[in-house]
Amino acid sequence: MTSLPSTGSHREISILLVDDQPAVRCGLRMLFQLEAGAVVVGEASSAGEAMTLAAVTRPDLVIMDVEMPGLDGIAATEQLIDAWPTCVVVILTIHNHPQVRARAFAAGAWAVIEKCRPEDVRTAFRQVINFLDAVPQ
Repeated sequence: MTSLPSTGSHREISILLVDDQPAVRCGLRMLFQLEAGAVVVGEASSAGEAMTLAAVTRPDLVIMDVEMPGLDGIAATEQLIDAWPTCVVVILTIHNHPQVRARAFAAGAWAVIEKCRPEDVRTAFRQVINFLDAVPQ
């Protein structure tokens, strides 16, 4: 993960949640309700649905499951980054295999986080805020 110093004034960060499991999306939504500046702008149950929603919502941050039916999260990440280079994608995975991490980073993912570690998702969100605050709007 890349971490840059914060400028101290955080803007709202729009988030798109992408996971084929409704319970995971619900948990992520509840997690982001605890974070100041986090605004969940949509939820998708597939990578294809995520691409459609991203075109409409233009999220700052996409939390993307790595394994989904059809187009997987890594291929979708590459497509998202190609379409919207300023979008930050964080990949969620159950299995933290080095091959998955390497593929995700090669596709443009900003971070790869284990699903069972919600505290890491919150930490990544705070680092994304600092990163986006440092990027001129």
